[in-house]
Amino acid sequence: MTRDDAERFLIHEARLLDERRFDEWLALFTADCLYWLPIGDSDSELEPSIVYDTRTRLEERVFRLNETRAYAQEPPSRTQHNISNVDVEAPPDDGPVTLRCHLTLFEIRVGDASQAGLGVPQILAGRCEYRCTRGPEWRIARKTVWLLTRDQPLANLSFIV
Repeated sequence: MTRDDAERFLIHEARLLDERRFDEWLALFTADCLYWLPIGDSDSELEPSIVYDTRTRLEERVFRLNETRAYAQEPPSRTQHNISNVDVEAPPDDGPVTLRCHLTLFEIRVGDASQAGLGVPQILAGRCEYRCTRGPEWRIARKTVWLLTRDQPLANLSFIV
């Protein structure tokens, strides 16, 4: 995977999230994937996490966003995922490719003032690391997002980072 390929792949993922095309976004992941937002600085899975989703949990998250009236997403979030500083680490063999990038995410939920937090923009920034495998198409086997504010009180994260 070249850097240009990686940028296109990551920007495509961001667009699917921003356009709320969650089923298509989910299709980017492998059957044994992990989607992880750790609280700590290390990548030890023994630490508490903000999100630690296997494929089954991601499917539940997408179902809830698409098919149910989740109060935390009523009205739904509008998001804008911005990707930058893309780097590709490809192994010498045909093993998994590691992609790294920076993420700036803007989120807002519009609505009336009776719901706390509505109309207040939220800005999140972080570092992302993807482990991608190649079949007929590239798939995400693992996505990790280290938010800059991961160890601080966070507002509603009922949308997908």
